[in-house]
Amino acid sequence: MQPLELAGFSFQSRLFVGTGKYLRDGEPDYELMQAALDASGCEVVTVAVRRERLFDRAGRSLLDFLDLDRYTILPNTAGCFDPADAIRSARLGRELLEGMDNPGARWVKLEVLADKRTLLPDPQGTLEATKTLVAEGFSVLAYSNDDPVTARRLKEAGAASVMPLGSPIGSGQGILNGNNIRIILDELKEADPRYPVIVDAGVGTASDVTIAMELGADGVLLNTGIAGAQDPVRMARAMRHALDAGWYAAGAGRIPKKLYANASSPVEGVIAATRG
Repeated sequence: MQPLELAGFSFQSRLFVGTGKYLRDGEPDYELMQAALDASGCEVVTVAVRRERLFDRAGRSLLDFLDLDRYTILPNTAGCFDPADAIRSARLGRELLEGMDNPGARWVKLEVLADKRTLLPDPQGTLEATKTLVAEGFSVLAYSNDDPVTARRLKEAGAASVMPLGSPIGSGQGILNGNNIRIILDELKEADPRYPVIVDAGVGTASDVTIAMELGADGVLLNTGIAGAQDPVRMARAMRHALDAGWYAAGAGRIPKKLYANASSPVEGVIAATRG
C-alpha cells in the first residue's frame, strides 16, 4: 500500500483511530484502548484536548497510556459548538503537544458541531474556524457534512484535508450517501488528485471501512465502531484488514454491474447432450 501523504506527514496506515469510549464498569479502560490501537495498526490517534476529557476520576492522563514515539497525536476539538471554543481548544492542543515534543502539535482535527442531539457539523462555524486556524499556521483537517459545496469551500479556505461524515457520529449507520462522497472526491481531487479526503464518523463495522475506501477515500477515521464493539481488539483487527481490502479493490477496478448473468466459463465448444 502506498503511504498516505497528509499535512506534511507520511503514514503507512490509512486508518485513524480515536481514544475515547473504552470503558469498563463505567470508567476509562486505558489498557483495553492500548490493545485495540495496537491491533488496528494505526499510526495516528485522535485525542480530545479539552481538559475534562484528558483525565479520569483517579487523575490519570490518557496521554500517559499512549506511546508518543509510536503514535502521532491528532488533537481534535470534539465537543465544541461554536468557532471560538474550537479555536481555543486547537490552541490548547498545540501548546500541550509542543510541551510533549509530539509532531501532532501543528495540526488539528476541527469539529464545530451544530447541536448536541445530532452532533452534525455546523458548516458556517466550521468554515469560520478553519480560516482563523489556517491563518495561525495550523494544518486543519475539517470535519464536514457530506455536502460537496461545503467541502469545496473548506478546501478553498485552506483546509489540509476535508473529512466528510459517513453518517452521524457514533451512529454505526455506515456510509449513508455514497454518491455525495463520490462527488466530493471528484470535485476536491479534480485540480489535485493527491488532495486527501478522509471519511470520518458513522462506521459500525469492517464492511463500512471497505466501502469508504472503495469509493476512493484516502483513509478512514473511526472510534465508536471499535471502542463500542463487544470485542474491541478483534474489531480493531478487522477494521485494519477491511481498510487494506478496500484500498486494493479501489485500485484494482471492479467489474461493471450487469442486469443479466455473464458466464465465467466459455460456452463455445461445450459438448452437446446426445439423445438416445
